[in-house]
Formats: sequence, structure tokens, C-alpha cells
Amino acid sequence: MANREANRGAHYLVQILVPQYDNEGEPFGPDVFSRVRQELVERFGGLTAHVRAPARGLWQAEDGTVARDDVVILEVMADGLERSWWADYRRTLEARFRQDEVVIRATPIERL
Repeated sequence: MANREANRGAHYLVQILVPQYDNEGEPFGPDVFSRVRQELVERFGGLTAHVRAPARGLWQAEDGTVARDDVVILEVMADGLERSWWADYRRTLEARFRQDEVVIRATPIERL
């Protein structure tokens, strides 16, 4: 058992924040989200989607106004981080959701 514990690599919780609405305020269709869910489940074997109570992101725009987005948080657990894959996938999501930036963040976790 001790050997098995020692051989474990780093585990991460990866969160992807995607907008519910486009820049004109129209909701993205369910097909856009189901495609992302399918891609992540195929790659990581599972997914948690926080969709019922969307998070609200606020930031100050260049003109001084406060902008907001209602976002869905998608989470996967990964053994290690393939940074180049995540960078490519972030660019894919930015194009798909027509965003300047899609936030993807990773936090080291300890699986108990």
C-alpha cells in the first residue's frame, strides 16, 4: 500500500468558466454545452457541471463601467496537467463562445 501511495502523481481540479449568454445577451443553445461536456467526459472520464445556479462574474471594463457575465462552471479531475493541451482547448472555447478570454484554472488536490 505504501508503494502505491508513493507512486501517485499530482492531481488537479480543473475549472472552466464559460458564459451562458453571448455578447448580445442571447443564451447559448444546449448543443454548445453538450459538446463541451462530451469532449471533457471522453478525455477525463467524468465531469461536474454547475449549471442550476450560475456564478456571476463582474469586472471593470476599459471605459470604467462594470461588465458582468453569468457563467457555468465545469470541473474535471486530472492526473497531471498537460498545459499545451489546455492552452489549445482554451483557444477552442474562446472561439466557440466568441469570448476574448475563457478562464481555465487548476488547483492541486489530494484525493482522499
